[in-house]
Amino acid sequence: MSYELNNKLAAKRPALTTSANIDAVTASIIRGAMETVCFEAATHLGRAASSPIINQSNERNASIIDANGRLASGSIGTPHLTFVSQLTVRYGIEHFKNYDWGPGDVFLGNDPDYGGGHLPDYNVYAPVFDENGELIMIQALQAHQGDTGGKDPGGFTLEATDIFTEGLAIPCIKLVHRGEKRRDIIHLLERNNRFASFAGDLAAMISGVQLATRLLQDIINKWGADTVKAAINYNIDHTEQRFREEVSKWPDGVYEADVFIDHDTVGTKDIKVHVACKVAGDQLTVDLTGTDDRPELVGVWNTFANSRSYVMVQLAAAVDPSIVKNEGMFHAVDIIAPEGTIAHPPPNKPAALGSFHPACEITEAVCIALSAVVPERSAPQVYKIGMPNAVIGFDEMGQMWMDQGVDSRSMDVSAVQGIDGWGSCPNALGSLLLSQAEDAEARFPVINISREMTTDAGGAGQWRGQPGSLNVKKVLKPTMAMAWMVSAAHPMQGICGGDPASPYENHFEVGTEREYKIERTVQAQLPEGAVIAYQHGGGAGFGSALLRDPNMVKEDVLDEYVSVDAAKSRYGVVLTGSLENYDLQVDTTATETLRKQMQAQREGAK
Repeated sequence: MSYELNNKLAAKRPALTTSANIDAVTASIIRGAMETVCFEAATHLGRAASSPIINQSNERNASIIDANGRLASGSIGTPHLTFVSQLTVRYGIEHFKNYDWGPGDVFLGNDPDYGGGHLPDYNVYAPVFDENGELIMIQALQAHQGDTGGKDPGGFTLEATDIFTEGLAIPCIKLVHRGEKRRDIIHLLERNNRFASFAGDLAAMISGVQLATRLLQDIINKWGADTVKAAINYNIDHTEQRFREEVSKWPDGVYEADVFIDHDTVGTKDIKVHVACKVAGDQLTVDLTGTDDRPELVGVWNTFANSRSYVMVQLAAAVDPSIVKNEGMFHAVDIIAPEGTIAHPPPNKPAALGSFHPACEITEAVCIALSAVVPERSAPQVYKIGMPNAVIGFDEMGQMWMDQGVDSRSMDVSAVQGIDGWGSCPNALGSLLLSQAEDAEARFPVINISREMTTDAGGAGQWRGQPGSLNVKKVLKPTMAMAWMVSAAHPMQGICGGDPASPYENHFEVGTEREYKIERTVQAQLPEGAVIAYQHGGGAGFGSALLRDPNMVKEDVLDEYVSVDAAKSRYGVVLTGSLENYDLQVDTTATETLRKQMQAQREGAK
């Protein structure tokens, strides 16, 4: 039933029925108003929520879905949440009568087999009706929750073989009926969550969509329902048209890429994602046929909705950024996710870790494939981290706490043509502002010792990847720690001849005779005072490193992004002087000679 339902939920939806005619300016004004409502809802949630993963990290997004289930508008937020929300809402719309939809209602869904991403991503949504009782649109707020009520805190169970191990799966449930909270349901959800902060997070999500529905009602009252529906239709059609215009400029052909995950959570190696991007005129098809489908795999199952979303995240980056992100993008692309693969799993597969991998490998493969077509827009919209170090313990009152490891770090920031990797997180994370290290110290018994970028931890290239950071943390009380390590054997691939990113690495009980490296997964008890050191992978390079301006390499060495040795061995740049004396200079003649030798060696190795 899950495959049938997925295909039904993903099917193209018709335009809204309206007799109104609308011009481009009016449609844009109404779109701007709806985007502002989304921004207000997401901002409300960020300010009102209790847990740092929402109120600081901003792992949330707001979107508006029209009455036919089409993505009509969204806010600046975590991009993959923008493109996944509508399928959960579509399932709710399918049960409009069964669930007795009406003004003032608020619903919740998170089930991966019913249009959801993974269980931690709660989607709270509320309908908006016109004065005649016709459903016009639905306001949705999606946010990552700190726990899901499953076997392990946080919803990430390393050895889970079904969805039930991971937590409470909710296809659709009503939280508020005609403006009155269903306190029995809300208490049920709170009881199935380990953290007291969840009550505040859920209340913030409910109040956020209630605020937004009032604002959307004002828009309908001002412009009229028919005009608003016409604006939604116009903007979706315009996005499809603009997207197709971009694709029509690309050379026809099939562009393919393979990306691998080091291993699943039980050690099965080299999990493959295969992507073929076919361009035929203005039609783009993204085909995941050939992606791994071994039924024994554990922990690497991405949901159907997430796979569609992660494809679209990279495609949105491959076209003109002024193109509005809405359902028109899905109308312009055919996405093929074969049933039974890790991109479209059988029913009841665990999916929590799949939102890391293979979700990111899907995006990376699309980027690599399209780098042959649009190299100037080929920046991987991915984060290759397996999962952050989650540190869990109990306070004096016996209340569980969890530091989810979502605080400041530098990771996975790749270069793009003409621009070095910049910032601390990839664009894929959108406005995900990693929480302050000091905040974790105020909330939990931890001390963050170091957050320094690591020299030579960025991929070399004509444009250089940003180095990853070494995050060192000490726990002040006995704790349990969890992690899943990948991207050591298969870090992020370089683009258009650039070098791959540096690998991830993780050590527990650093500086003691018990120190050990995490090779795959860990669920360990750490003593008081234990130190963990997580080396985050850097970004990948773009273009051959031998084409980088030698003076830029010199500046990288002065800034300690690149070592003197790596300047020579990776970039072919010979420097005189010393970093200590700050008198480095490029030996132009020696550099030209060395680069010719290195280029000849590379050509001979092909």
